[in-house]
Amino acid sequence: MAMLAISPELTAEIYYPESDGKPMGETDVHRNAMIALIEILKSRYRDRPDVYVSGNLFVYYEKGKPSSVFAPDAFVVLGVSKRDRRTYKLWEEGGKAPDVVFEVSSESTSLEDEGSKKVICRRLGVSEYFLYDPEQAYLEPPLQGFRLIDGRYQPLTADANGLYSQQLDLFLRLEDRQLRLIDATTGERLLTPQETQAELARLRAELAKLQGNHL
Repeated sequence: MAMLAISPELTAEIYYPESDGKPMGETDVHRNAMIALIEILKSRYRDRPDVYVSGNLFVYYEKGKPSSVFAPDAFVVLGVSKRDRRTYKLWEEGGKAPDVVFEVSSESTSLEDEGSKKVICRRLGVSEYFLYDPEQAYLEPPLQGFRLIDGRYQPLTADANGLYSQQLDLFLRLEDRQLRLIDATTGERLLTPQETQAELARLRAELAKLQGNHL
């Protein structure tokens, strides 16, 4: 009797890890900067079902090769569904790579951020790549941006408003070492979650005061 050939895909499912066991950020400064950036971007696109924002998530870019992976500190993908993902696999997203990647550089990551991660993003066609050093100790200048032009990353030059992201229509600039995102259309600063809560508390206090004056 002839033996039936069994596809390797049926005998062993390829495993794509969701974590490498390493901490998200090596210091409070880097972790807080990363979380704030992700939350600010999520808030900006909260009403857009076709924009996915994430960070510190494995991005797999070659089916069948779990080693073909990197984990951006923060990234934005335009034109894919907003839903929770355990990992981001390009072949499950119509081949769509992130449009913008942000890296919060530190002593242990600065070489990788300027080297292998940047090369991967260039090969995948990531339109814009930003580097931010919150301690201003590893990158010069501490905020850098690059735009993909003809297959190569060209450095962005800051103007009075900062570095401009065409993909996000945002200006990026440093204020007291903190990375701030500015809406290029309205000029409004995008608030961190803590700043949003503080502003809501202030408005509630003002409203209560006005209501009290009318009693």
